[in-house]
Amino acid sequence: MKNEMKTGTIAAFALALATSGAFAQDLTGTKDLNDRLDDIDTAVAEDMARSNDAARFGNPEFRPGLSGSASLSYSGKTGNNKSQDLTIGTRLRYAAGPMVQTLGVAVDFQEAAGASTKEDIFMVYDANYYFNDQFYAFALARVQTDGLATAATDVKKDAFLGFGPGYRVVNTEQMTWRVQAGVGQSYIKYGTGASVTEAAGIVSSRFFYGFNDNLFVTMDTDVLKSKSALRVNNDLGLNVKMTDAFSTRISYLTEYNDSRAIRSDNKLGVSLVYGF
Repeated sequence: MKNEMKTGTIAAFALALATSGAFAQDLTGTKDLNDRLDDIDTAVAEDMARSNDAARFGNPEFRPGLSGSASLSYSGKTGNNKSQDLTIGTRLRYAAGPMVQTLGVAVDFQEAAGASTKEDIFMVYDANYYFNDQFYAFALARVQTDGLATAATDVKKDAFLGFGPGYRVVNTEQMTWRVQAGVGQSYIKYGTGASVTEAAGIVSSRFFYGFNDNLFVTMDTDVLKSKSALRVNNDLGLNVKMTDAFSTRISYLTEYNDSRAIRSDNKLGVSLVYGF
């Protein structure tokens, strides 16, 4: 109850700040600063959320039926600088007994000086059936598009549909490790219109190790292999809870795709969260 009251107080305080900023004049900079702080908070929250895995321990408990969230953001500028930004995100989950289905969609459109600068769409459908705390089966469908891809080495559409079994190798409070592997169909379309459809396999690993209540490490790995392309994502993160109010996450994200001109993208991230 104490935590709930504290959370409610923080939420009310944040709402008050947001409301007061909404009526501030742009010349003071208050509204612009609040917008930038909101963006930073969102980015940090997303980075911290990488360490969470709802299916990490046993058969996950979800609210029965349909649940989810949706968000939309739009901004437009006229005058010296003309631009438009539209971002749409939604996550829907349907849980019925041992069957859990999730659909996530992210849309990001940007325009500057009358020309499109970003047209990205990313959708993932994930279905899991849990036989017990160790065995489960999954079905996965994903598609990622880049509406501005035009070169022969630019990937305009990257899609995969597959299914297979999953198994929890270790499932304790201190360490969990689950793996899943499946087969399916891969589809890649390049900027020039050329496309490749072929059989593919996917292997995924989710590892968690807690040194103590305040320090744990995670490593999430996905490998998707087809005849024409090898795609690998690896996210290594060190998560530290310094106090009840302060926590941090250091992550190293690697994205590899040998069908691109530059095959590897690496990102070192440090997220700090302080709440009071």
